[in-house]
Amino acid sequence: MVTAPSGRAHTPARRYLHALRLLSARDLKVRYATSLLGYFWSVLDPLVMAGIYWFVFTQVFQRENVGAEPYIVFLVAGLLPWVWFNLSVSDFTRAFRKDAKLVRSTNIPRSIWIARIIVSKGTEFLLALPVLALFAIFAGATLGWGVLLFPLAVLLQALLLLGLGLLIAPLCVLYSDLERTTKLVLRALFYASPVIYGIKDLPEPFNQIAAFNPLSGIFTLYRMAFFPEEFDLFSVVISVVITLLFLVVGVLMFRRLERPVLKEL
Repeated sequence: MVTAPSGRAHTPARRYLHALRLLSARDLKVRYATSLLGYFWSVLDPLVMAGIYWFVFTQVFQRENVGAEPYIVFLVAGLLPWVWFNLSVSDFTRAFRKDAKLVRSTNIPRSIWIARIIVSKGTEFLLALPVLALFAIFAGATLGWGVLLFPLAVLLQALLLLGLGLLIAPLCVLYSDLERTTKLVLRALFYASPVIYGIKDLPEPFNQIAAFNPLSGIFTLYRMAFFPEEFDLFSVVISVVITLLFLVVGVLMFRRLERPVLKEL
């Protein structure tokens, strides 16, 4: 399934990308093949979440100085990347055990089982972007120059997920309790991240503390497309630094833990 066609000389990098494309495509096909709703599953979760939080913060409680107008666009711009992050990290906890036989038997780098999750969930994130565009159109949001920073946000989030995946996936094989711990951390992280609010909405010193959450700067970059006033240079710089730190630590730890993981599987 992941070998190169005969007669063609592929470099290791090209073979890796070829296998990654096949595995990611397989994940998406399996997800949608038996589904009646198909593509709509990739947008249903953030839509339901957005509807709930929009109702709570605009109809039930008097929202003051939280987020920006139109709030539904502000909300969806944070929820879509959060869903990508949340689903990816959740899948990291069982990335190796789910396909243990393939992980042991294939000769491709084991990191591909992490990268495939990022790519498949990232594809679903990109497929959900038309929903954000529709909300922006109907709510009257203005698209600005900040949209040029959108690819940077996607790249940073992918690198952050890669670093986290290289840490979480092997550790969850060696320590099974970490799967439940990760779920608890994700629940808390949702409210500790600027999804339903902006980092500038937090009072001192919490806005400075929140900047050390790498998702803060990343979500700021996403929202720049419609809300340039949300830009916070400090949180973006911190996000870049912490993302690279996670990536380096993840690569080093993965190399160290790969052999014990294979023995455990």
